[in-house]
Formats: sequence, C-alpha cells, structure tokens
Amino acid sequence: MIELHDLTKDYKTTLAVDRLNLHVRAGEIYGFIGPNGAGKTTTIRMMGGIIEPTSGAISIGGIDLRKDPVAAKKMIGFVPDRPFLYEKLTGSEFLRFIADLYAVAPRTAARRAEELLRQFALWNWGNEIIESYSHGMKQRLIIAAALLHDPKVMIIDEPMVGLDPEAVRQVRDILKELAKQNVTVFVSTHTLSLAEDLCDRIGVISKGTLLAEGTVAELNRAAKTGNAGLEDVFLTLVREG
Repeated sequence: MIELHDLTKDYKTTLAVDRLNLHVRAGEIYGFIGPNGAGKTTTIRMMGGIIEPTSGAISIGGIDLRKDPVAAKKMIGFVPDRPFLYEKLTGSEFLRFIADLYAVAPRTAARRAEELLRQFALWNWGNEIIESYSHGMKQRLIIAAALLHDPKVMIIDEPMVGLDPEAVRQVRDILKELAKQNVTVFVSTHTLSLAEDLCDRIGVISKGTLLAEGTVAELNRAAKTGNAGLEDVFLTLVREG
C-alpha cells in the first residue's frame, strides 16, 4: 500500500532524507522512529504530498503520487505534527468542511461525523467552537477528520502529543482496529513504548538514512542487543549509525 523508492529530499544545506526505500503492506502498522532532525517529518510531508521530493518516487495503493496526486491523496488520511484547525468553526462544521473537500456524500458525511464524534468522546462538544477545545480534544478531532472519508492509508505524525492516558489508549485501540479492517497505518512517534506495543514493524531513521527495520526481534538482531527493549535497541542503532 505504501512504497517509497530512493526517496530523497535535499535542501542544499541539509540532506534531510537520503535514498529512502520502504514497503508497507495493507493492514500493517508501521512505526517510524528516530531522533530529532532525523528526517521523519520531512518523509511524512512528502508522503502526504505537502512537499515535493528532490528525487525518488512515492506510490500509495499502486498510484504514483507525482503522476496522479489527487487520486493518491483520496486514499490517505493525513495527520501532521502541527495540524491546522479553523477554530471559529464548531467541531461538526469542521467535519462537514473536510467531507466537502473529499466529496463525501452529505448523508454519508453526516452519519460518519456522528460516529466519529461519539467514538472520540466529542459528541457533546460538536456544536461548540473549536477555539474552546482543549489540546487533547483538538488532537482527537483532527484524527476523526482524517478518518471521515474512510481512507485506505493513515499517515500520522506524533498522534499522541498532548493526549491524556485514556485518550492515548483510545487512539491506540482505534489504530489497531483500523489495521484489522485492512487499513495501512504509518505512524511516526517519539513514544517508543507505544511503537513497541502498537507496530507490526518499525523503521529506525537517523540523519536521513534508514538504519534498520523489522520487528523488535529483528531490530535486536540488527543491533546485536540480544533480547533488549526497543529503547535500548534504538539508542544502540542511532549511536552506531
């Protein structure tokens, strides 16, 4: 469902992503971890069509993002690290706006909006302006908006920032349920315990280069760390480069 081939982003002063190759299957939850400045957010922004790669190719569900960006983006639910919300709208109005962007039929949009507002514990706040929401409520709303058009691929940058423990569990369970429904989930996170618990496979990136990928057991073999937890494996891989 997701294929990155020699994906590169060169800002001239910084090589942010260097010939990155990734393949993520349908229904897989793929974790993308790395230190600050490793190239995670740049990669995700290229995958979401926000910025152009310098070279290389991105395929979503077999569709080349460069050749047919609209068709590829229709398959994606995108949650950036700094989501933008029109805070003078109510939560319900914002979801209707998103539905219009994706050309979701009005009846379907109304049904999905109610389902998602209830699922994310926002139903009682649906007619309140977003400006009055807490940070955690805004984060839940943006994830709900990304799910509104039933995407086949979810691309999420730091989904748990600002969420309380109950909301973290809720979002984690929703991502697991999406994977059961054959939705592909690509998630970047600094919360290594979340990646270890949630992800089928994990890629470790540093200085724009993929150092290793696989299950935690496979990463342990790559790092020669025996049966260590993901934190120790991560630190070893990044330290040794």
